[in-house]
Amino acid sequence: MSVSRRGFVRAASASVLSISAAKVHGAAVPSSKVNVGIIGPGGMGMQHIRNLAPRDDVSITSVCDVDTHRRNSAADYVKQATGVEPKKTGDLREVFADDQIDAVFIATPDHWHGPAAVMALDAGKHVYVEKPCCHNLAEGRAMAEAVQRSGKILQVGTQSRSTDCVKEAIDRVHRGELGDVLVAKAWNSQRRGSIGRSEPSMAPDHLDYEMWLGPAPKFDYRSNLLHGVWRWWYPFGCGDIGNDGVHDIDVAVWGLEVTRPPERVTCMAGKYFFDDDQQFPDTQYAVCEYPADAKGRRKQLIFEQRIWTPYTQEGYENGGAFYGTEGYLIIGHTVGWKQFKPNGEVVAERTGRADLQAHHTDFIECVQGKRPRTAADIQAGVDSASIVHLANIAARTQTVVEYHHERGEVTNNTAANALVKRKYHPGHWAIPSGLELSGE
Repeated sequence: MSVSRRGFVRAASASVLSISAAKVHGAAVPSSKVNVGIIGPGGMGMQHIRNLAPRDDVSITSVCDVDTHRRNSAADYVKQATGVEPKKTGDLREVFADDQIDAVFIATPDHWHGPAAVMALDAGKHVYVEKPCCHNLAEGRAMAEAVQRSGKILQVGTQSRSTDCVKEAIDRVHRGELGDVLVAKAWNSQRRGSIGRSEPSMAPDHLDYEMWLGPAPKFDYRSNLLHGVWRWWYPFGCGDIGNDGVHDIDVAVWGLEVTRPPERVTCMAGKYFFDDDQQFPDTQYAVCEYPADAKGRRKQLIFEQRIWTPYTQEGYENGGAFYGTEGYLIIGHTVGWKQFKPNGEVVAERTGRADLQAHHTDFIECVQGKRPRTAADIQAGVDSASIVHLANIAARTQTVVEYHHERGEVTNNTAANALVKRKYHPGHWAIPSGLELSGE
C-alpha cells in the first residue's frame, strides 16, 4: 500500500523530521477514554467540540480561549451536550499543566500553532493541531523535534487524509493507474470578502490581547484583526494559501509521493483585486520543483489561487489534479473526483465530503495505541506547509527560492532566508526552544 511505502521512506530518513514509530507507539493512553483540552474554541475549534462531545471515547475536560465570550460559550455547549462542565481558562499553560488531560486540540491562529504544539508535547500531551501546522519553516522543524523527543502523537488537521473518498483516489494514483505522475496541481479559486481598512484602537475588555499576541512582536490591536481576519496579516497568518489552499496542496503532495519539501520554488503574486489591509496576495501562481527520484525524474507541483473569482475551475472551487503518462485525475475538496484516460474519457468517479469525524477517530485511536501512526503526522504537515511558506517567501522577495532541506535554509538569497524564521517578542515564554535568537 502507498501509506506503508511513505512510512518506510520516513522511517529510513536521516533528516530531523524523522519519527520513531516504535517510540510513538509506546506513548498510548492507558484509559479507554481520552481526556482532551480544546485550545481556541472559535470557528474550527467549535467544530471539533461538536464532533467530540457525543463520543464515548472522549471527555472534553478543559476549554481555553483568550476571549471570555468564546470561552464561556464553548464551556456552556460542552456542559449541555455532556452534562459535565469543563474547566475554563484563558491561559494555555494551565491546560498543559493539568495531569488529567491526555491530549489537546490546538485551533488557535497560525502564529500560535508551533509554540503551543511544542509546549504541549514537552508537557507530555498528545497534539491535534490545525493546518497549516506551522506559521513558518523553522517552527515546523521545531515541532518535528518536539514530536521525536517526546514520543507523543501529533495529528495535523488536514482531514482529507482520513477521508475514504480521497484515499481511494490517491490509491489509484499510487497504484500507477495514471502511469508515471510527474506533475500535480492544486488550486484555490473562490470569492473572498474585503477586510477593509482600520486604524489601531483599544482591544475590547473581554479579550486578553497580550495573551492572544503571545510570542509575536508587539502589534497594535485593530478592528479587522480578530476574529479570523488575522490570517491576512504577516505576523499571524499565512494567507489563503495556508488557509484553504493548504488542504489542496496536502492532497497534491500526498498523491505525488514526495517526502520532503521542494528544492526550488518561484511564485508570481500580488493584490490584483482587493484594496484593503490584506498583506498577503489575492492572486498567486507558484511552481515547485523536487529533486530527481530513484528513476532520475524530477517532479513538479503547481499551486494557483484567485480569491476574487466567483466560479469553479475544472468543475471544482478548490481542488487538485494529477497528470500522468497514461491519464489524469481531477479531485475537488469535499466534493469528489474523476479519473480520465488520455483521450478525456472518464474511467471512474466518486463523490464524497471530507470526513472530520474519521480524522478524529484516527487521532484518538493512535493515542489509545490502536494504530501505529496518524494519517497526517508532522512529516506530512511540514511537507505541505513548506510549499505554503516557500511560495509566500518567493512572492515577497520576487525571486526563485532555492531551499536546502537538510539545513533548513534558503541558499541563494539572504532576504528570503531571513523569512524562514520569524521575529518574536524578546524573551517571551512561548518561543520554541532553539529559536530564541530569531527575536527582535
